[in-house]
Amino acid sequence: MKLKKAIDRIPGGLMLVPLLLGACVHTFAPGGGKYLGSFTNGLITGTVPILAVWFFCMGATIDLRATGTVLRKSGTLLVTKMVVAWIATIVASHFIPIDGVKAGLFAGLSVLAITTSMDMTNGGLYAAVMQQYGSKEEAGAFVLMSIESGPLVSMIILGATGVAFFEPRLFVGAVLPFLIGFALGNLDSELREFFGRCVHPLIPFFGFALGNGIDLNVIVTSGLPGIVLGLGVIVVTGIPLILADRWIAGGNGAAGLAASSTAGGAGGNPASIGEMSPRCKPLGPAATAMVGRAGVG
Repeated sequence: MKLKKAIDRIPGGLMLVPLLLGACVHTFAPGGGKYLGSFTNGLITGTVPILAVWFFCMGATIDLRATGTVLRKSGTLLVTKMVVAWIATIVASHFIPIDGVKAGLFAGLSVLAITTSMDMTNGGLYAAVMQQYGSKEEAGAFVLMSIESGPLVSMIILGATGVAFFEPRLFVGAVLPFLIGFALGNLDSELREFFGRCVHPLIPFFGFALGNGIDLNVIVTSGLPGIVLGLGVIVVTGIPLILADRWIAGGNGAAGLAASSTAGGAGGNPASIGEMSPRCKPLGPAATAMVGRAGVG
């Protein structure tokens, strides 16, 4: 059976399919993990440790020995996307209630969902587009954009805009695995390659664990809003990224367009942030489902 190929045909499938399976377990057998215990319970409830390992491995993929051209291009895209996400968060916070939209077509939409969908780029899609339409330097420009991975950038934006409050120690705790991975990856290229291979295989595992904290009804109701959110991210971040790529990074705009998507792994950030901010915790399940659906690969 070609299960992997079938999953890859689904936009964001590597995250969404395990998320859906986890939601089914949570909905129809909510006590299954506790009943079975041991390793099975660990897979079901291990969202935070699995995300920590994934964040560590993402840090290890960053290579500071990349050429100046690569660093300029990746830095331009990184800063542009962060600034756009910050502005979008400020605007959204003036129109969306602090506890999210409660009814209607966009029920479940929150500032948390918007921020976490905008500030993390789909590396796989970016690499695929750049290999076909970009230069070698543009293909390697994801080197610094890996900094977007994990909850750190979202925490900075949400904290700076007053949407959420985080104790300083929580910022340290959130970034430490990433920094350790980053240090090891730059000390030894073999370690960078070794840990880098773990990034994509870990996504289904934290997707399944995240799904086990979400009722299936939330997945169903978040489907259409999530798709609209994903399209909105492409439009809102795509235009500034294309302009920045052309005017600052010296590209033709293709890299900016490729960087305008939502990463499938971004679905893990609402839950991570919810663990650190009581205000965001109730918004986590709906935001996770919505951001996971907004991911395009």
